[in-house]
Amino acid sequence: MLLKVGDLARRCGLTVRTLHHYDAIGLLAPSARSEAGYRLYDRDDIARLHQIQALRRFGLSLADIGAVLARPDSSLASIVQQQIGMLDTQIEQAMDLRSRLSRLQDQLRRGDEPELAEWLTTLERMTMYDKYFSQDELARLPLYQGGKTAETEWRGLVDEVRALMARGIAPQSDEAQEVSKRWMAMVERDTDRDPRLLAKLNAMHLNEPSVQAQTGITPELMAFVLQANAESKLRIYAKYLSPEEFAFMREHYGKHTYEWPELIGALREHMEQGSAPDTPAVQQLALRWLSFFRSYAGDNPETHAKIRLAHEKEPELMAGSLIDATLLGFVKDAMAHLKPR
Repeated sequence: MLLKVGDLARRCGLTVRTLHHYDAIGLLAPSARSEAGYRLYDRDDIARLHQIQALRRFGLSLADIGAVLARPDSSLASIVQQQIGMLDTQIEQAMDLRSRLSRLQDQLRRGDEPELAEWLTTLERMTMYDKYFSQDELARLPLYQGGKTAETEWRGLVDEVRALMARGIAPQSDEAQEVSKRWMAMVERDTDRDPRLLAKLNAMHLNEPSVQAQTGITPELMAFVLQANAESKLRIYAKYLSPEEFAFMREHYGKHTYEWPELIGALREHMEQGSAPDTPAVQQLALRWLSFFRSYAGDNPETHAKIRLAHEKEPELMAGSLIDATLLGFVKDAMAHLKPR
């Protein structure tokens, strides 16, 4: 049985454009073509598409998926096993909540005064995640899937930061910068390096006082971590910029900290959907990227060249940014199509 591209797109919930993009980048090439030149997909193609979609749900980029599928040990059976493991985690979480509710129900039936604190906290937090994330996003969010282990690790790191703040340690200190680097590494791990998930996590923490109370991640604590992280980057930039250039950067660096993940995520979405760099939507995002960059780099091309040199020689500048080489290439292509203003 052979399926035309339109039929396959409808059956699997993708767009024809997405399947065309998968073909163009060599991720999923149709096994045959009709006499009229239409793409035709067979059973093996559909099995490969299952692997691609499963890996996408795990949060992998298309480039990473291609690398995984190219490995000799990659198989549909192993990927299905990973899907089963992800579902097992979701079932375990649901069963845990069910057990809590059952205990509450038994207490209420006996006329006992229930201890609601832990149960309400669990229920509130799960409801809060549902408010900001779709079920598909929650399935791809390692922080949510990590359960109590992830919570314990984050609680320990939050306590470290709070201790630094209580001691009056400045964000510019080596100690604060070291903690901020570990913080950013955990952010990358627990969002699976997906800026779209990070943007939603940031929104949840900034907008929900109950989440701040549960996690201890207050706006003040987050500002301390972000400032310490910025200081670690500024320390590197200082080696490449003149005193005047560096003074301007220090004054304005971090101005769009909370806006970057949303912008990076929007560009990644277009890139993965196969949008061309010169489409109007991508061009608007490229202009926004350029505006964010110039907000701390200024408008001098010589300064821009120094910053590019710093990025070439200092890989640490990209640590925690959620920007990879593929996305950066897409942005550069988009900027190359910008019309002079």
